[in-house]
Amino acid sequence: MSRVLISDFGGVLSSPLEAGFLAYQEESGVTLAELGRAMAGAAEEHGDQPLFQLERGEITEAEFRARIEAHLERDFDLARLIELSIKRVESNTPMVEFVRELRADGVRAALLTNNVREWESLWRSPLVDDLFEVVVVSAEVGLRKPDPAIYTLTLERLGDSVSAEDCVFVDDLEINCEAARALGIQAVHFVDAEQAIPEIRSALSE
Repeated sequence: MSRVLISDFGGVLSSPLEAGFLAYQEESGVTLAELGRAMAGAAEEHGDQPLFQLERGEITEAEFRARIEAHLERDFDLARLIELSIKRVESNTPMVEFVRELRADGVRAALLTNNVREWESLWRSPLVDDLFEVVVVSAEVGLRKPDPAIYTLTLERLGDSVSAEDCVFVDDLEINCEAARALGIQAVHFVDAEQAIPEIRSALSE
């Protein structure tokens, strides 16, 4: 193999964050529906979803919390939500080992993640830099998936010798996969490792 894997982080290389949100709901009484309505209210007031703005590095974590609280009838303990989420996130060992195997076989690899500047110390371990030669974090570049520009930037950072057709992208959100395909990148919608690994392997070998 001489191709390139571009991988998402949360939900692919690690478990998704839903467990943390559910734990916060149980502990605080703030329901996911309430948070959703608060997000919608903040988006209407400020012109965009606050989470999207946070992930693009346009607002701070404190500003994000304030925007949510302004549309909730109770306090929003963002620090506690993050704590509960991190406690419940687990490494997706089969996928991590698969990426390690691909790297040993000569496949190049890039990480493309929508993530928050203030949370980097919580998720970015030495393993990330060991497995991926290019790491693109939305908050660092001011772009987030599914904006085509962040995929183009990832390709640019991989070097002039890499084209969209050389790459296989994997993400747990279909909308992000659709954006990649529109640029000519093969994409695998991640459901679980058992499904995704053979699909990625097949795509890389084509």
